[in-house]
Amino acid sequence: MAQRILVVDDEQIIRESLSFVLKKEGFEVDEAANGGEALTMQDARPYDLVITDIEMPEMRGIDLLEHVAKHTPETFVIIITAFGSLESAVTALRRGAYDYVLKPIDFDDMLHRIRKLLDHRALAHEITLLRKELNRSYDFDQIIGQSPSMKKVYQVIQRVAASEGTVLITGKSGTGKELVARAIFANGLRRNRRFVTINCGAIVDTLFESELFGHKKGSFTGATADKDGLLKIADGGTVFLDEVSEIPHHLQVKLLRAIEQREITPVGMTDVMKIDVRFIAATNRDLRHEVEIGKFREDLFYRLNVVEVHLPSLAERHEDIPPLAQHFLNNYRKQMGRGIKGFSNEAMQALLHHTWKGEVRELENIIERAVIFCDDEIIQLEHLPDYVRPHGGAGTLTLPRGRKSLRDAVKEFEKRYIMDVLSSKDGNKEAAAEELAISLSSLYRKMDELGIPTR
Repeated sequence: MAQRILVVDDEQIIRESLSFVLKKEGFEVDEAANGGEALTMQDARPYDLVITDIEMPEMRGIDLLEHVAKHTPETFVIIITAFGSLESAVTALRRGAYDYVLKPIDFDDMLHRIRKLLDHRALAHEITLLRKELNRSYDFDQIIGQSPSMKKVYQVIQRVAASEGTVLITGKSGTGKELVARAIFANGLRRNRRFVTINCGAIVDTLFESELFGHKKGSFTGATADKDGLLKIADGGTVFLDEVSEIPHHLQVKLLRAIEQREITPVGMTDVMKIDVRFIAATNRDLRHEVEIGKFREDLFYRLNVVEVHLPSLAERHEDIPPLAQHFLNNYRKQMGRGIKGFSNEAMQALLHHTWKGEVRELENIIERAVIFCDDEIIQLEHLPDYVRPHGGAGTLTLPRGRKSLRDAVKEFEKRYIMDVLSSKDGNKEAAAEELAISLSSLYRKMDELGIPTR
């Protein structure tokens, strides 16, 4: 669809000339002889771009600009002005105009500016849509469960999302702590700013201070340039401190200052830098116990634990397993283009009676595996890992069905067995290779040969 432009000028020759040039370039162009006429047309059906003269009878271009900026901010405005009215052009830019053009108009220059501006508008619109889509992916709707324990969680996170308070999310590994953190962010006041995840357990102790707070060039060996820390990069947005219990003890007081005073001091500097971030932290450890044994500062614990969101384990919300399983099935059947509709009674009973040591993450991995192996409309017991099935366990994999050559039967057995081990190790390939007594490179090669996804 052609982009729509409104040309507003009381001089007919300028208005018609500009319209003629723009129409030749493929734009849909309308004309207005004054600001009042343009206002009526813009309110009836907003344009992608309004090009308006400043000095006109009935309504000046500045007044038209202010109305457009207030009521239809998605419309861009370019101001046309005479050389002697540059001060008016500066005023227009301050009030929301995106560009200005001097008379007499250079049409080639005008076209270049218009195309650049409309490309920017299209990109900004795309970014807005992507941001909405991303936020929708992490909305409360993605946190599945209607058990009493989960209803309590919803009540807490819905209330805390609208605040700026620091949040501590607790629960076992695999219960969905990052999902909750992102849901709080996506529904909070800073949803259009950055969300920076810091996995405190994955940063080497010697680099932790530099990663979080930044450093000055020459402050230590290897510091060849100034570097902003992750807390500075997140300025204006939200920081998610995952595995917060793993922060080195000697740096906890520096993090405490960042949270309390909203200021940081990069390595090698004495001057403090102000930051404006919201903090959300998560841990699978009992921080109260960590405080008692001296591994975690008590003052930092209380500063982080303004509001605690505790995620129950699957053992505490057994009734949520069926909707969770169906949710993951819906996701993976769309992703893989499968026509799978649901689960057999036997398969669902096996899921309900399994002990979920890996929590929700383990359930998701098992459903993904089942979708890979299922060629029917219903996931059957045989599509689940053997250790999930009743009386299953290592060494009891079912034989491949149907008459096959020995070579094909061995390949199918290998594929099933490797998938079972990977599922039991929560997708950890190093641990799976160790249990299979093969090297990691051999495991990757086998997965490639057998068509097992490596993600």
